[in-house]
Amino acid sequence: MKNTIKLLLAFAAFILSSMSVLAQPQYTQEDSVRIAGWLEESRTIEDTPSLIVFFADKLKDVPYVAKTLEINPEERLVVNIRELDCTTYVENVLALALCASSKMYHFRQFCYALQKIRYLKGRVHYTSRKHYFSTWINDNVSLGLLESVEQPNPPFSATQIVDVDYMSTHADAYPMLKNHPEWIDDISEMEKEISGLKVRYVPSAVVGNSTLLKQYVFDGDIIAIVTKMKGLDIAHVGFARWHDDGLHLMNASMIHKKVVDEPMLLSDYLKKHSSHLGIRIIHPIF
Repeated sequence: MKNTIKLLLAFAAFILSSMSVLAQPQYTQEDSVRIAGWLEESRTIEDTPSLIVFFADKLKDVPYVAKTLEINPEERLVVNIRELDCTTYVENVLALALCASSKMYHFRQFCYALQKIRYLKGRVHYTSRKHYFSTWINDNVSLGLLESVEQPNPPFSATQIVDVDYMSTHADAYPMLKNHPEWIDDISEMEKEISGLKVRYVPSAVVGNSTLLKQYVFDGDIIAIVTKMKGLDIAHVGFARWHDDGLHLMNASMIHKKVVDEPMLLSDYLKKHSSHLGIRIIHPIF
């Protein structure tokens, strides 16, 4: 408990002392009012998992829209809770929960938390955005916000050796890289930093074992679906949600075209996608 309080106080002090480096956020008044209102509502919620679930539910039914961060000719801190993809959904929920846990209830503080979660060293630039989710996990672990769970075996009985190069080898698919080919080398360096990384995960065949998984996977944990697609590391992300029948995924769904508490068991969802190998589990620890 003392370590947790110390961490929260340190992070709060870090945000307050560094507000001068906050990038000018792009947002609507509607979004700023809703975010401030939700943070006020959360004042009576004590524990992190409950905060994650609270904010994850607030965004339920928000339309799924891809590439909401790609709307400007130059990178900006985009705050948009009206349209979400799987990663921006996780980022916004995490930033909200972090602020509430740290007793920071102002929109500007939320923006800074989001900036730190989304960008390496909080630097708002396309080449500093944590494009690959393995980069995203590693950096937010280093910030003391998350813990990558990889033991015991079982259920963490499979190993992924990260091997990513999709962005640098498909630059024409990314408008920013197409317009700024000089940035491809920076993206390639980001890829090299995580390629070769070995991480343990729960294979798809084990995800249906609720008795085992309930010991290690909790409501509000981040679930990252490991993929075997060439050049990529993670196919999809969301939050763990236990129901009476087993483990489900709260996520911004391309299939449902909105944020949903997926009615299908996660184990069944994985079976329907042959490229999905299993799941990584990441605990928020703030």
